[in-house]
Amino acid sequence: MFAVPPTEPKHDVKEQPRKRDSIQTQERILLAAQAEFARKGYDGARVDAIIDRAKISKNLLYHHFGSKEDLYIRVLERTYETLRRRQGDVPLAGLDPVEAMRRLCESTFQVFIDEPDIIVMLNTENLHRGKHISKSPIIRALYNRLSDTIRSILDEGVRQGVFRPNVDTVELYISMSALGYFYLSNRFTLSLLFERDLKAPQNLVHRKAHIVDMVLSYLTNGAPKGSWTPQAPSSPPAEAPEETKP
Repeated sequence: MFAVPPTEPKHDVKEQPRKRDSIQTQERILLAAQAEFARKGYDGARVDAIIDRAKISKNLLYHHFGSKEDLYIRVLERTYETLRRRQGDVPLAGLDPVEAMRRLCESTFQVFIDEPDIIVMLNTENLHRGKHISKSPIIRALYNRLSDTIRSILDEGVRQGVFRPNVDTVELYISMSALGYFYLSNRFTLSLLFERDLKAPQNLVHRKAHIVDMVLSYLTNGAPKGSWTPQAPSSPPAEAPEETKP
């Protein structure tokens, strides 16, 4: 008797299109949710508004995300993933440590400029005292990798004799990030107080160079020859934000 060959498993030709549709639906929901959370915060955001933005049913939203909090945590994860991905897009391997640190400083500031929702989302989560971030192991893992990257740059700088030893990687990143984060998160009030449009392109260029100057001056125990920071450009006084104009 001839052996009967095993039956080939049947593949549902509709499976892949369904999977693609599911991914696209999730992406649409997340984009709508990010816009709503960024505008109104966690407490002010409404699921019905997210549904309207995404043009889906409430059942479909809860099919992909079990609750408003689950959806918010996933948006937070995307926020941090965007920040880390943009930093990771900058090629640092093979660079001398001073140049690698300069690029890391610049990319950290640039992502805050390009992705303003990041600042809003982080501000909102700090109002909640990190309650939702504490429920996400993904975000913690992202920052473990960042710490490793900074440590490798610092170690190479110490080995070459260009960086001071015993620099705390966490303290350094907090300072580097804060130099850009505070500038942008408070740009409306600071622009009015100092009569300088902080969001003007020439001032953003100056601020980026100033961040590099501050970090490298600290790491190298004083600025190297020349100046890392160009002279601050003159700019017209800042206008009041739209909502405060008569």
